Amino acid sequence: MSGFEIALLENKEIVTLHLKGFLDAHTAPDLETELQKCISNKRYKVIVNFQELGYISSAGLGVFMGFIEEIRKNGGDIKLTNMSSKIFRVFDLLGFPALYEIFKTEEEAVQKFT
Repeated sequence: MSGFEIALLENKEIVTLHLKGFLDAHTAPDLETELQKCISNKRYKVIVNFQELGYISSAGLGVFMGFIEEIRKNGGDIKLTNMSSKIFRVFDLLGFPALYEIFKTEEEAVQKFT
């Protein structure tokens, strides 16, 4: 069984989720829980760092679709950063670059929020 970890960092009004391991149907609920906590705590500026993510399934992609509307409705956004070319290809194939801003670095995403 592959592992999955989320490290959460808060910097003023921005929350950054660092994903590590494998995001699939078994681990997607962990990400859902973290995003729901952000909404419950009125933290609507979210950056997701994929630097240490090795795999993402359609279930993992679905988590982002499940939360983006509510986050944007509250004046926030989910910005994606540090994707390997393998992870980016999955997002690109499904048209995510048209829906989400994807940055090479976390710093670039932070700048877009400020």
